[in-house]
Amino acid sequence: MQDAVTFDPRPAEAPSFADTPEPAAAAKAKREFNKLQKRLRRQVGNAIIDFGMIREGDKVMVCLSGGKDSYTMLEILRNLQRNAPVDFSLVAVNLDQKQPGFPEHVLPEYLDGIGVDYHILERDTYSVVKEKTPEGKTTCALCSRLRRGSLYGFAEQIGATKIALGHHREDILETLFLNMFFGGSLKSMPPKLLSDDGRNIVIRPLAYCREADIAEFSRQMAFPIIPCNLCGSQPNLQRQVVKEMLAEWEAKHPGRLESMFKAVTNVAPSQLADRELFDFAGLEEKQAKMQADRIDLHNE
Repeated sequence: MQDAVTFDPRPAEAPSFADTPEPAAAAKAKREFNKLQKRLRRQVGNAIIDFGMIREGDKVMVCLSGGKDSYTMLEILRNLQRNAPVDFSLVAVNLDQKQPGFPEHVLPEYLDGIGVDYHILERDTYSVVKEKTPEGKTTCALCSRLRRGSLYGFAEQIGATKIALGHHREDILETLFLNMFFGGSLKSMPPKLLSDDGRNIVIRPLAYCREADIAEFSRQMAFPIIPCNLCGSQPNLQRQVVKEMLAEWEAKHPGRLESMFKAVTNVAPSQLADRELFDFAGLEEKQAKMQADRIDLHNE
């Protein structure tokens, strides 16, 4: 996708606020919603352009969990698709992990209602995770690995060229700190990723979007949210601890998360300590060459 390409930021039709008692309040609510939707469209469009996420003819598999993030991602991509400078298709895919009490009818009814092509992929990863995870340990790592493997394989089956995941700005920052605190590595979730086997390209169109904006958009759109009773309900989740830490920082120092996210996009390898990324051992040779170049320039 060329840098000159931009996505039309005009929002789609906003939800009706006719039930609001005061006309002035209804008009203000509609204006605020339009501003919110326009902001999300702009941020998703910019992420798509900055990282070359979607190209002409792409078939984008939108992974739909039933949570606020994936619903928002699907809706914003549908809006952008109408005015995009390139032609691409969307297909929603939900992985039914056979969690007890999962309302299987919700997503098909919603997707049928908005006219989106979709697949429900049934894999009993829930039983595997519960069986393999020791008592008191979190299920996230194994669950994520099984879910990823199922979705990656299915993407190949349906000919999807991109896999879209609903991770947002805070998810990226939380992962950064989780890896630093518990993994001893400086890495996070990239907005665009080639899978280890080279078969799939994963994109995160919400990379620039704030979680608070997504939550408000989801509330205004009244998406039929399906709570996860496997991951988010677990006690002692380190991700939740990090989430609370970041929220506290942002409350005390507004703008700190924006600054931290900017740092993720503005890396200086020479100012870190990774010997694979930067040739520290060769600095003397580099210095000698620079000095020699200065002498040659002076002699000319």
